[in-house]
Amino acid sequence: MDTAEVRAGEELADLPATRDAGLIFIGRIETPWTLRAECPRGGDAEHGPDCRVILDPRWQAALKGLTAGDGLQLLYWMDRARRDLVLQSPRNDGQTLGTFAIRSPCRPNPIASSVVRLMTLDGPCLVVRGLDCVSGTPLLDIKPHRLNPA
Repeated sequence: MDTAEVRAGEELADLPATRDAGLIFIGRIETPWTLRAECPRGGDAEHGPDCRVILDPRWQAALKGLTAGDGLQLLYWMDRARRDLVLQSPRNDGQTLGTFAIRSPCRPNPIASSVVRLMTLDGPCLVVRGLDCVSGTPLLDIKPHRLNPA
């Protein structure tokens, strides 16, 4: 979304002049989607496309204990999202909802979470299914997650 675009019914908030914390991006996510509009609404850990998580090699040892088939929760930073919307019209139909009532990437802290299935692991590269983000998205964290039995 163009940061200057505001849809009918949407409302902005003034952002603070300073930030409260720093984050370390531990890698990048590669998906088939280059534009936000191409991304699915929610990923499919069973049948979605293979996506790659490229971990910074300094964090590779932290993958010890992960195996193919594991469920993972990926936390990532939606770096292209605006951060000042408090009311949004996600379907661009004039119907507005509060930012915290929807899963829009436009939020004060654009942190997203997806539950994925680990397909393969090769060094610092994980192939997973279940993502719904733009290719190049910065990775914040990886956590184990119990998947429902298929």
